[in-house]
Amino acid sequence: MRRTWLTALLALLVAGCGIQPTGVIDAGQAPTGVAPGATLYFVDANDRLRPQRRRTHHLGTIPEALALLLTGPGGGLRTEITSTAGVTRVFMETTPDVIHLRVPLATYEVTPLGIDQIVCTALGVWVQSGGSRTTKVRLTFTLATPGSDKLRTCPLIR
Repeated sequence: MRRTWLTALLALLVAGCGIQPTGVIDAGQAPTGVAPGATLYFVDANDRLRPQRRRTHHLGTIPEALALLLTGPGGGLRTEITSTAGVTRVFMETTPDVIHLRVPLATYEVTPLGIDQIVCTALGVWVQSGGSRTTKVRLTFTLATPGSDKLRTCPLIR
């Protein structure tokens, strides 16, 4: 009996599980993993976007990162986004190629560099969480102007 069990076990091990080996299958870029916080984009003294890490002990979502962005900078940087008087809620919808953000701002409250701050912060979180670098962002403002809802990219994320 013992010999029969040993023979059966050996046959099972030799047979394997029935899954045939394959080559490497490319499934795109892997997520980058756990983050100590969100990277927000502010403006330096030379009018260039600069990343600033906010330590939240997790990456969080795009709306959470944008809420932090709308609270303002620290560390000698500035923002090109007019104060939202405590309103920091951003609504987000996504499709495979576009992140659509409804921001609590009118177009006159944000300079072109401020728009880049919003877009780069959103795409930074998106890419860090495993999203594609080719994704575009569409902003919807409370008071829009013709063309303000165009598809945008971040000049720092290639």
